[in-house]
Amino acid sequence: MKLSTFVKSTFITTALLASSLTFAANIEVNANSNDIAISGYDTVSYFTKGTPTKGSNDYTAAYNGAIYQFASASNRDLFKADPSKYAPQYGGFCAMGVALNKKLDTDPTAWHIRGDKLYLNYNKSVQKKWNTDIPGYIETAQVNWVDIKGLTEEQIEIVYD
Repeated sequence: MKLSTFVKSTFITTALLASSLTFAANIEVNANSNDIAISGYDTVSYFTKGTPTKGSNDYTAAYNGAIYQFASASNRDLFKADPSKYAPQYGGFCAMGVALNKKLDTDPTAWHIRGDKLYLNYNKSVQKKWNTDIPGYIETAQVNWVDIKGLTEEQIEIVYD
């Protein structure tokens, strides 16, 4: 094993242990200060209506440390029955960002469904770049997510910048 790989692995392990002891909120999910995921958009609507729809405080469900809002009780119930099916990939962080070892916020209107999975992007400009090689970026993001999902943005910067 290379020394740099060993150092990164040691840092990541230490950071994961420390973060599990010091953070109350789940840092694997992109949520606002009120723990609302994807800016309050109904994650089920991407699949059922084919368009992002704003959710409501009247219909909510908690999953993975975040609160998801829904436009209807039926969408909430679909989510509760199989949250991993409807929750955005990479905890709702920008899929392109994860491919670049970053945890970036997203614009819920910059989205794509591939293989029955929801991917969000930082904005529509980033989405255009994402669209140039979706399979390649997904493959890279899948590998990167394993390493960065339990890290804060500051910890990621130390390891990858």
